[in-house]
Amino acid sequence: MDRFSVNDLREKEVINTCDGRRLGYVYDVEVEACSGQVVAIVVLFDCRVFGFGKCEELVIPWDKIACFGEDAVLVNIGPEIYERLKCEGKSKKK
Repeated sequence: MDRFSVNDLREKEVINTCDGRRLGYVYDVEVEACSGQVVAIVVLFDCRVFGFGKCEELVIPWDKIACFGEDAVLVNIGPEIYERLKCEGKSKKK
């Protein structure tokens, strides 16, 4: 398995294989302090509408990552993860 630095991961787009949605780019990683293992990646999910609003942090557990490609990270997450985002409810109302 190849090794990646956080800087390398930040250049990769995160795509959900369940619905084909482009989620954004890797912003950060979460590491378990005791073991030193990476437990999740953090993606800044763009919630802006016409340039207004803000981005929400979307935490994707490591076990939901399908594979790392040359330019993208493929993840398998269901729609329930979108329900936790504040911006998703706003977009459904319109």
